[in-house]
Amino acid sequence: MKKVFGILALLAIVACNQDKIGYVDNVKMMEAYQEKIDVEAKYQAKLDKIRKKGDSLSQAFQLELQMLQTKVQNMSQKKAQEEYQLLQQRGQTVGQQLQQEEQAAQMEGQAAMDSLIKKVKGEISEYGKANGYTYILGGGEGGSVLYGDETKNLTDALVKVLNDKYKQ
Repeated sequence: MKKVFGILALLAIVACNQDKIGYVDNVKMMEAYQEKIDVEAKYQAKLDKIRKKGDSLSQAFQLELQMLQTKVQNMSQKKAQEEYQLLQQRGQTVGQQLQQEEQAAQMEGQAAMDSLIKKVKGEISEYGKANGYTYILGGGEGGSVLYGDETKNLTDALVKVLNDKYKQ
């Protein structure tokens, strides 16, 4: 009889100590997170501005090339070659500067996204601790949750927490 009560007591303790587990669809959460949307838009606008600048410079370069073509008709071949080389060097320099600006903007955007992801992971940890979760798993593309009961899906709750904190 004592063994039965001992086993029942042990089962009761084990039942009380069950882990609380939830999961988050990482892709859905990040797509709905306003700060991520704003960061992407900011850096996309920077890249668009650089590309427009490149287009404008390219058009100016083409115009300068056309003017040079009419101008060199009255020059010696050696002088015309020198003029073409100077124009080509200027074009290469401008192209390199634009490429460096674009790379810098991309790196800055990637650093901002990396920082944002670190922040989101911290918020998930805080949410888990505050709400008594033992584990919060990541789902979505490349996630570790192949199936999850929708009642354990914390994505919408975490998106709300993240967006509310971002608004402040």
